[in-house]
Amino acid sequence: MTKEAEEIRDKQKEYVLQSWNKQKDLNPIPIKYAEGIYVYDYDGNRYADMSSMHVNSNVGYGNKEINEAITEKLKRYAFISEAYGDKERADLAELIISLMPDNMGKVFFTNAGADANENAIKIARMYTGRNKIFGRYRSYHGSSFGAGNLSGEPRRFALEPGIPGFVHFRDPYRYRDNLPFTEEEYTAYSLRLLEDQINFEGPDNIAAIIMETITGTNGIIIPPKGYLPGVRKLCDKYGILMVCDEVMAGWCRTGKMFAFQNFDVKPDIVTFAKGVTCGYVPMGGVVVSKEIASYFDDHVLSCGLTYNGHPLAAAAGVACVKYYLDNNIADHVCQVGKVLGDILEDMKKRHHCVGDVRYIGLFSAIEFVMDKETREPLVPFGKDPEGKMKKILALLKERRFMTFGHENMVLICPPLIITADQIREEMAKMEEVLTIVDQTML
Repeated sequence: MTKEAEEIRDKQKEYVLQSWNKQKDLNPIPIKYAEGIYVYDYDGNRYADMSSMHVNSNVGYGNKEINEAITEKLKRYAFISEAYGDKERADLAELIISLMPDNMGKVFFTNAGADANENAIKIARMYTGRNKIFGRYRSYHGSSFGAGNLSGEPRRFALEPGIPGFVHFRDPYRYRDNLPFTEEEYTAYSLRLLEDQINFEGPDNIAAIIMETITGTNGIIIPPKGYLPGVRKLCDKYGILMVCDEVMAGWCRTGKMFAFQNFDVKPDIVTFAKGVTCGYVPMGGVVVSKEIASYFDDHVLSCGLTYNGHPLAAAAGVACVKYYLDNNIADHVCQVGKVLGDILEDMKKRHHCVGDVRYIGLFSAIEFVMDKETREPLVPFGKDPEGKMKKILALLKERRFMTFGHENMVLICPPLIITADQIREEMAKMEEVLTIVDQTML
């Protein structure tokens, strides 16, 4: 490692707190530059970003259109508040609404995904006059207090005792449930459980059901056929708002502009972030139906952020969304996603440690098990005393395949510009690691 790289690494370790880690174990790789799907360290080593960082760098690095849009905006001004008109802010809102179902009306911009979900919660409560919010156990909606309480997985524990009114329910997870049902029977069973819980909590108390359209970091869990339309019917039956969290699954990640478009549903509210600007400048937002938007014509919208609709972010967003459209990124994702899916299915057949693979577009995960027949996870839920998953990620890192994992799963969510040949090259490294896991179970 060069002297400059050592200084960067050591200074970051000394002064920066890094999320979701014990700080003494950190050893960040100083990055000198990035291009396409790759990042490069100061020694010239090339690493493939196979998770799009936090599943947000959808168009990769060095995108000319986005860089130029930000530069041109800076020549005019860097910031004005939302109380003033900004061309790119208005253009981006119009563009987003044009991509949504015909029931959608307006956009409230935020800085990221967590505060998008925070504000969706507030909007749902203000609009309905109800206080309870349903979220799923296997979900992550952000680490701020409201979004963190909405989340169901163990990262919420640091926020407990939590805020009253958040209710968690089981999301359908067919591989782990392993019930003797057809897909239709499993869907009906899952919806019956949800309706029971709605009635136990009192339908008139429930403002919204908020779901990641496809569960993200908790394992790329794709809902069974008919489930989301079934949730839509339950929401309509009881006057509950249906909110789709598209922070991770949106923006062409699944081969559709938004993941809910795979399931033929129209949400009442959609939250987004990540891929709207791909991290070039942070941005998120809440899209609300025309009916909800009109409600706030005569009622105060009690939401506000200093930097919502930031002009530089809006400029980046317009360029980014146009890039998706002009370059047919959704179609490309479908094509190369099939290549990735075929590789994953082959790995599942041949490797003892692979219990399940789940994928849609370039949104995928490998679930590791000790035993294929019993489906015993490689590590217990919420625990990894022997550091097995860390060892798997370290083996991938040695091969310069960069991604992250959660529980007994490793995510594979590369930038959407990746080619079929690049997928094959990188998944050959995964093949090597799976063979080691088969032989050692770490």
